[in-house]
Amino acid sequence: MALIPRLDLRQTQSLVMTPQLQQAIKLLQLSNIELREYVESQLEQNPLLEHDERGDAFDAGAAVEATVASEGNEPMSVDLAVGGEGSAFTDNDLDFEIYDNVFDTRSSDVGWATDPLGDSSRWQGRGGSFDGPESNQQEMLSRQTTLRDHLAMQLAVEIGDPVERIIATHLIDMLDEAGYLTGDISQVGELLGCSVARVESTLARLQGFEPTGIFARSLAECLALQLQERGQLHRPTRIILDHLDLVGQRDWPALARLCGIHPQQLTKLVARIRACNPKPGLAFDQAMAQPVIPDVIMRPQHGGGWLVELNNEVLPKVLINNQYYSRICAAVNKRNDKQYISECFQSANWLVKSLHQRASTILKVATEIIRQQHEFFINGVQSLKPLVLRDIADAISMHESTVSRVTSQKFVATPRGIYELKYFFTHAIGGSNGGDSHSAESVRHRIKKMIDAEIPQAVLSDDALAEALQKEGIGVARRTVAKYREAMRIPSSMQRRREKMELRDEEL
Repeated sequence: MALIPRLDLRQTQSLVMTPQLQQAIKLLQLSNIELREYVESQLEQNPLLEHDERGDAFDAGAAVEATVASEGNEPMSVDLAVGGEGSAFTDNDLDFEIYDNVFDTRSSDVGWATDPLGDSSRWQGRGGSFDGPESNQQEMLSRQTTLRDHLAMQLAVEIGDPVERIIATHLIDMLDEAGYLTGDISQVGELLGCSVARVESTLARLQGFEPTGIFARSLAECLALQLQERGQLHRPTRIILDHLDLVGQRDWPALARLCGIHPQQLTKLVARIRACNPKPGLAFDQAMAQPVIPDVIMRPQHGGGWLVELNNEVLPKVLINNQYYSRICAAVNKRNDKQYISECFQSANWLVKSLHQRASTILKVATEIIRQQHEFFINGVQSLKPLVLRDIADAISMHESTVSRVTSQKFVATPRGIYELKYFFTHAIGGSNGGDSHSAESVRHRIKKMIDAEIPQAVLSDDALAEALQKEGIGVARRTVAKYREAMRIPSSMQRRREKMELRDEEL
């Protein structure tokens, strides 16, 4: 065969991920907070994009009515009506409208601003407004003292040696939010070029700072520091701190034998230990809990069914300034400038289209989930059906990966609370004697309900729970019951019996 250059024509099929498709997929899996940050970054980079100050919502999903009928043996059906006109909701019906915005070229450094109502009493200018950044009220608010600030103030008073101050500052930076020391102190000595004994002595001084128990390397050391300050750290207490696992198991006979004391004395010592603060650092740096903002809102409709709609408050409202684009195109002459403006216009168009597509996809998936989990919203967790991504993907003709991206970090507000869309996807557990399958979440709920109804004289073991579930038509093994119980952080039957007996004795 001769090795000569030649040209061949071949026809192949391949999946090409265009930048536009990558952007659409990226937007689909973002949460509402991440989406808002992404849109803000695009507004800063693209001069043709701007906020929609009119507050217009996503029209295609402003009101979507889902009527679920389940009378008799008839299959459930969902009728979607968009905008109240009875038109079917499809992806092809999306109208990506580009709005024109009035571009005001008037500008003045200082002057009277007249509003449409004729009120010319507002003065605006450079530095002349009482509503400007000079009168920011947030700057007048007091800042909460952090844990490191609190320790730094004590360090400035208690320790005067420069070397120990450097070591102490490094140890303060090694604290976690609970006040525990993370990392190895031997590495601190190597890093700062001092002996480990010097670091240990500095750490001993820091452990005397407030709040008591700070700079501990373990839970036992944290509790020991607090008991030592109160003068309650004795030999039996040290033994208890060395065997905190037995305290968690409530194995009082074993602890009493190790300490060599009477069970009543052991109860008093354990009560002293429980009075200590296991996380002293949490008194500072309290992070504000961010509320969950739902992406979809559902509520019951008069006459049956559910009304499902997008939450307009979390939808980013952006538009393209067509008039500004026309002026710029007419003003620029260079080829690079025209190419840049064209790319900005195409990017803005794709962003608006991707946002609409994302909203419609979320609406479709959420509506189908609500349709298939209709009984859950009426009866509760015990009626949760087994559901996987493929069920939703086949029902709405989408790929499973798309459904997975849509349900990640997306929340729905229901009459029973706010749930993540992924909550409604649970594995199926077969029924006993060939019965209907059950949702794993409903089985966990049933196990917890049976355990909560226990009495001290009849605590159910894992075998007893499995047998009770078998009688209810749920085919589950003992090891599965133990796995679900441990996942819910429910102790074993022996520990539950001890806790219930103690509570009964305290009540008596």
